[in-house]
Amino acid sequence: MTSADDLRAVRAGLDHARTVIARAARHTDDVLRALPAPEHRSPEQHAAARAVIDATRTLRATFLTAHVDAVYDELTSGRTRHLRVTELAHAAAAAFPGLVPTDEQLADERARSQAHKEGLEVDQGIFLQHVLRSPQAGPHLLDAMLRPTPRALELLPEFSRTGKAELASVRVERTGTVARLTLCREDSLNAEDNQQVDDMETAVDLALLDPAVEVGLVRGGEMTHPRYRGRRVFSAGINLKTLHRGGISLTDFLLRRELGYIHKLVRGVLTDDDSAWRSRTIEKPWIGVVDAFAIGGGCQLLFAFDHVIAAADAYLSLPAAQEGIIPGVANYRLTRAVGPRLSRQIILEGRRIFAREPDARLLIDEVHDHGDLDAAVERAVERFQGSAVLANRRMLNFAEEPLEAFRQYMAEFALQQSLRLYSADVIDKVGRFSTASTTGSHTPVQEK
Repeated sequence: MTSADDLRAVRAGLDHARTVIARAARHTDDVLRALPAPEHRSPEQHAAARAVIDATRTLRATFLTAHVDAVYDELTSGRTRHLRVTELAHAAAAAFPGLVPTDEQLADERARSQAHKEGLEVDQGIFLQHVLRSPQAGPHLLDAMLRPTPRALELLPEFSRTGKAELASVRVERTGTVARLTLCREDSLNAEDNQQVDDMETAVDLALLDPAVEVGLVRGGEMTHPRYRGRRVFSAGINLKTLHRGGISLTDFLLRRELGYIHKLVRGVLTDDDSAWRSRTIEKPWIGVVDAFAIGGGCQLLFAFDHVIAAADAYLSLPAAQEGIIPGVANYRLTRAVGPRLSRQIILEGRRIFAREPDARLLIDEVHDHGDLDAAVERAVERFQGSAVLANRRMLNFAEEPLEAFRQYMAEFALQQSLRLYSADVIDKVGRFSTASTTGSHTPVQEK
């Protein structure tokens, strides 16, 4: 149980407060080490672990409420360093022992299945919630996440020269002024994991940074999965088998995905050119093409595109109720697109939206038979190369999704998603999905 003295101490001066946090974390670690591993604990031992963990988390949250701006300024040298979420959490572990888990603790967690972890990423969620809430630290972190990745900057000269980049899960090819991003996890229906997020952010950066590119196009490639062999598929969403094994990261997947490449689809990539007074971001219009289905994270992507084309037999779904996790920024963007009633049907009840039904027109701009799909894509690409497109899409995004509203949503998401990752219902569900699925993703069970 958290003492009143400790709560007062973590609200006091920063130097003393950080020692209180470190001491409380050491005590928590000692208690947990004295207990069996999580999978071998009795109900009473689980309760004892939860009590000591929650007491320390109360101190962390209180500490951050009082000191988050001072903490962030220390980590970023007065906001002169631009640390991404994973780098920021790493720096916090070193500078403020006990505030967030260390790399060694996280490595130990990654070696465990999701059901057998202590849930240390929740402490990262608490930390990043407070950072993103802050009117000073939050916008600075958003800017850091909009900057191009070092990997993209390294690959950019070769991509600009050849117009091609082969990444593990995404192929990028420039034809004319179009950057065509093809999702190519052929054996798993383009299920998402940490690698896919890294590849997608790299690919989006390349398309945005290459001056020869005017329009970005995202489409699923042909599958080798036995059920869809030779057919294009857009995305089956998060890889539930990887989540079950403990391989989905809060910072490298769930937060990086939303604050990184998906936000870049909306806002563009941020440059260091202080003389670019017209705009410090490089933005381009994006077109998405849905073959077969866009499930979960695949469906979430559509809300960031400027134009969506779908095959007549395609469908969309956000099976958040089945997974038990929060579907990214869909709870914010989907309501804006389709209204609150349909949003609840899709997110809370698992309703599928089929391309040919009337409600699909709220999410899909064009629907075509497979034989007409390629021609429709090329017509759309030509339309989106108009000279006034960029200025108007910028103003539309400014009006539809104010940056402050997005920041506040992501602050709450950082905590709530970290809690959902370790909830009993999610662990039970992903275990059952993983056992039933050959891919570990949302293998469809119904098609129209």
